Amino acid sequence: MYFTCAGCQSGEYALDDHLGISGHVSPHARRLLCLAGASWSFALAEQRLAEFCGLRTSDHTLREVCQAEGAAMLAWQREDESARQPFATAAGDVEFTTDGTSVNTTEGWREMKIGIFSKRHRAQPATPDEWSARALPKPHVRLAFVAIEKADRFSSRWRHWMKRLGIRQADEMTVLADGARWIWDRARVMFPGASGVLDIYHGIEHVAGAAKQLYGEDTPETKAWTDDGRTALLHGGLPHLELQIAAAEQAQTSPRQQRSLDGLRDYFTPHEEHLNYRQRLAEGRAIGSGLVEGAAKNLVGKRLKQTGARWRVRRVNRMGGLCACVYSDHWKAYWENAA
Repeated sequence: MYFTCAGCQSGEYALDDHLGISGHVSPHARRLLCLAGASWSFALAEQRLAEFCGLRTSDHTLREVCQAEGAAMLAWQREDESARQPFATAAGDVEFTTDGTSVNTTEGWREMKIGIFSKRHRAQPATPDEWSARALPKPHVRLAFVAIEKADRFSSRWRHWMKRLGIRQADEMTVLADGARWIWDRARVMFPGASGVLDIYHGIEHVAGAAKQLYGEDTPETKAWTDDGRTALLHGGLPHLELQIAAAEQAQTSPRQQRSLDGLRDYFTPHEEHLNYRQRLAEGRAIGSGLVEGAAKNLVGKRLKQTGARWRVRRVNRMGGLCACVYSDHWKAYWENAA
């Protein structure tokens, strides 16, 4: 039954508050709309909701519900005890990784930055020669947050997240990332004392790039130099790789080849303390930042970088909050505790 105020003429259905209905969407329908909107474009979500469960809505309603709930999820992750408790009480090594991926906005292509705290159990000890064959456990708990904003603002929240998740000191955690300077500059400030690891795959890519400049594309010499460089990194870090670079410089090299060797040295020198792969393998710990690489594709890319998508920054940040809630395994907890 609909009631109208005689004085102000505003009205409402009296049963709505009792049923938890906000606007014209029930809580259960809101949950379905958000899950569909986080999985597919709004137009495709509209079609699949009708096909899967006979729920008929419009892409406009999907957009508005997802936007509103995405903003609520951002606040819930930052403030609610039920969002932090599973991470804070879990066992395992604490890892932090961050990166960015470009998203098309009405202001042009902008970088959406991704931060992920996770915990992982250790693998069996391995030697450098066993690094690619070992079975490294996946993180069993994780929390992701994303935003299109400047690096200083994005990184200013890292310390807050660390404290919120029950990480008492930065030296309890490891930062794993590629060689982006902004990441390591800010990690030194926000996480003093934390261990750092340069992603091994990015390191090998740079070694392979230098090998191609020295010996050409797809030659036996290129493969051998890349393999030797990978072995040097895994066994002894920069000092061992420096021996290989110096040996290449003693050979007759062109200016272009020398620039490539100089670039390789310049890439690894700031990360000399981040190349302790041998020790970490012996301890059964991670040496790669694949978690955030996957998130760039699955958390952001699959939903927010679809063909033809062009977002307002404020709206895509809210959608990022929605997608991060799904990725962080917070979906059930959010609907049970906050919605």
